[in-house]
Amino acid sequence: MTYLVDGKTHEAIPRPGQCLRTFLRDLGCFGVKKGCDAGDCGACTVHIDGRPVHSCLVPAFRAENQEVTTIEGLGSPDDLHPVQQSFLDAQGFQCGFCTAGAIMTAAALDQAQRRNLPAALKGNLCRCTGYRAIADAIEGVKHVERVGAGQACGRNLAAPAGPGVVTGRVRYTMDVTPVGDLAGLTHMKILRSPHPSARILSIDTSNALALPGVVAVLTHADAPDHYFSTARHEMYTDDPDDTLVLDPVIRHIGQRVAAVVADSEGIAEAACKLIAVEYELLPAVFDPEEALRPGAHVVHDKPLSSRIAHPQRNIVAELHGHLGDVDKGFAKADAIHEGTYYIQRVQHAHLETHGAIGWLDGDGRLNMRTSTQVPFLTRDALCTLFDLPQEKVRVFAERVGGGFGGKQEMITEDIVALAVFKTGRPVKLEYTRTEQFSASTSRHPMKITVKVGATNDGLLTAISMRMLSNTGAYGNHGPGVMYHGSGECIALYRCPNKKVDSVAVYTNEMPSGAFRGYGLSQSNFAVESAMDEIARQIGMDPIEFRRRNVVVPGDPMTSADDGPHDVEYGSYGLDQCLDMVEAALARSPAPNLSDDWLVGRGVAAGMIDTIPPRGHRAESRVTLLPDGTYELKTGTAEFGNGTTTVHCQIVASLLGTTLAHVRIKQSDTDHISHDTGAFGSTGTVVAGSATREAAEDLASIILDFAASLANVGRSECKLGEGAVIAGSRRIALPVLAVAAAEAGVKLSGQGRSGGTPRSVAFNVQGFEVAIHRRYGEIRILRSIHAADAGTVMNPMQCRGQVEGGVAQAIGAALYEDLNIDGEGKVTNPTFRGYHIPAFADIPRAEVYFADTYDRIGPLGAKSMSESPYNPVAAALGNAIRDAIGVRLYATPFKADRLYKLAAEARPSQASAAAAAYEPA
Repeated sequence: MTYLVDGKTHEAIPRPGQCLRTFLRDLGCFGVKKGCDAGDCGACTVHIDGRPVHSCLVPAFRAENQEVTTIEGLGSPDDLHPVQQSFLDAQGFQCGFCTAGAIMTAAALDQAQRRNLPAALKGNLCRCTGYRAIADAIEGVKHVERVGAGQACGRNLAAPAGPGVVTGRVRYTMDVTPVGDLAGLTHMKILRSPHPSARILSIDTSNALALPGVVAVLTHADAPDHYFSTARHEMYTDDPDDTLVLDPVIRHIGQRVAAVVADSEGIAEAACKLIAVEYELLPAVFDPEEALRPGAHVVHDKPLSSRIAHPQRNIVAELHGHLGDVDKGFAKADAIHEGTYYIQRVQHAHLETHGAIGWLDGDGRLNMRTSTQVPFLTRDALCTLFDLPQEKVRVFAERVGGGFGGKQEMITEDIVALAVFKTGRPVKLEYTRTEQFSASTSRHPMKITVKVGATNDGLLTAISMRMLSNTGAYGNHGPGVMYHGSGECIALYRCPNKKVDSVAVYTNEMPSGAFRGYGLSQSNFAVESAMDEIARQIGMDPIEFRRRNVVVPGDPMTSADDGPHDVEYGSYGLDQCLDMVEAALARSPAPNLSDDWLVGRGVAAGMIDTIPPRGHRAESRVTLLPDGTYELKTGTAEFGNGTTTVHCQIVASLLGTTLAHVRIKQSDTDHISHDTGAFGSTGTVVAGSATREAAEDLASIILDFAASLANVGRSECKLGEGAVIAGSRRIALPVLAVAAAEAGVKLSGQGRSGGTPRSVAFNVQGFEVAIHRRYGEIRILRSIHAADAGTVMNPMQCRGQVEGGVAQAIGAALYEDLNIDGEGKVTNPTFRGYHIPAFADIPRAEVYFADTYDRIGPLGAKSMSESPYNPVAAALGNAIRDAIGVRLYATPFKADRLYKLAAEARPSQASAAAAAYEPA
């Protein structure tokens, strides 16, 4: 069969039933991405005879003798298609995994379609951007600036990977050709449990092994008897050791039972169906409150050495703390609000699913190419698990297609490593979208009861919070999410009496894990809803109430916990954020709506520590190369967080050059000795601090050497673009590099950061909404966000982080809900059944930045990847409450839950109506 792809003719025969997406990737067209395999996300969009199609839905044989164009054939780096150029000029991407599909769709739009982008782009999902940047790109808006040498910081500079992203040439984890060390690449599929709680009595793999093309079938008998946690932290003791690579005890539907390694995915899938497993079914517990009751099924019967707080009571971790006397505080209050808030399970839904490729090189060293936020911590975990020295394991990440905390886990690498060691062959494991939704991790669902007391003049007298967190079948991140969720949401407020009682509980549901905000999105919803409610009770404007009670520099930032307390006010911009949102809301024109619509406004505030506690380490190295360019090596990963650009900006600013003269190598354990990882919003403030120190170190070394070479004083030397000015002499950097090599001087700077002290960042979200009185429809009329990000290193990128965080949080507040039935099974494991925001769903956010300079972060910067997410649900709930007069106590705010309350808008018994509002 003859195929014309990107102007080249291919003679090939598709496999029976093969879709065009996999066929094109077999041809090496790696710009065609896999996000869903169901036509839902658009990441695989290509043109067939000029018409855009989702290639995962097209049988490959139907494209015979037709002209197929992929992103790599649309244009080249030297000759960009106009749409590719516009996406580059507007930086219409973040992680970039969806970008090829969006460009292919946009390139085929006519003028009428361009005037209706919500409809035109309904088939293309983006989890990162919030869609504004994509709209700007299609509409021809240019954001990228061009600046002179040494002027990089604080400017809208383009991501170094931009040309590769818009042409589809940048490589992600699965974009490999099976040659060299990957010759003979095998494929893994996982047999997963259909039961939520069981014990494996026997596994018969004989029929599977007899299938031609099967290389190996792995069971718990093949796996190391070593407990670990999939969660990754600098201190491994932060998480309980409760997980095995393959476990004979089943604790949730979707848990691994066996792994098949075969010559193709199809053979591996077929072999999984031939494995016969005999189970002993065990009792199961799905409700965390039931799990705490005496006599409940014990999910993990482990010794205390596993760092499970109370295994026999299903308690992973608990926190009980207080400041002052809350009983006396409530006795002094003129008004008290107490409410129980329910926050649902949501999925990260990054477009690139979990996956890894492992192999042994010629020296017998394990190499792991993986989609991870934590390559160094994953390397260390593999070394411990398989009893290997660090030099025998290399872990690296190419560009990562989104993370949001979901890739702060070792989810695929352990089983791939086991298969590599057992077979001696390279092994690839790539999750399907269904596996991503049902067999990875999610945000922790929580039940949080908040009680707040205040005087009539608007001063808090007491705050108490009881948190029940459902960590699921395994405790990965359970303690950390619980502790963090119990922290800054209450520490934000100046109050003499505080009490916190928090418990993280095992159940027989899929594991929860790290998720953007790390517990604060859940607790912020409860606390900020309660603050709004108490302000209304005493008749005070909610913004003014917050002004009177939020911490200010000099106040302790405490939440009844007992440490660590290395958090400082590196800068303070919360007052500016409150003012900016208040002023923006005041500028709202009266909406032109019928009487069927009820209009309301709401705000919520958030504070977040800029670095995780107990250490977060990073190292960087900057070297002057012989051609006069600079090479930066850093460990942090790029997954749409923009740290690659920021790090290059830091180097360019401090070394007096431009981004074009800075090359970066990152997220590879071979490059530097350690980096804790890109999580907790640390890519800029921790790894960036290490890069700043490395650049400053190199600048000092260069100037010292130039001074000695020119025989002038150090004060007479200055770095410039491509040269050092040494007195009256201009020494070109390549000349300097050669002279240094001849003199045995290494022009390389080192930088390290230990992640302490830590600063705080602030965010305030405001909404104006309209609620349809009869149907419960919610329309967001305005979305306003103010952020204290310190020195905004790249305003275009930082704004994108805010917009993306707000968009993701709107989805969680309004409709995202990973449903698990009464038997522990995920019932909506696809994009079709799990609604993430599409272009039409997200209003254009107004983003404002406070004018601050943080003395702790690099060049005054703060983190801003997680924090915009946190106050969104509460602000939206507060706006809805303002519109209809009823407090909503559970997310998501779906229309089918809301319409009855909207129909009874502003009832005299609002509290009674609210009490009846329970989660579905």
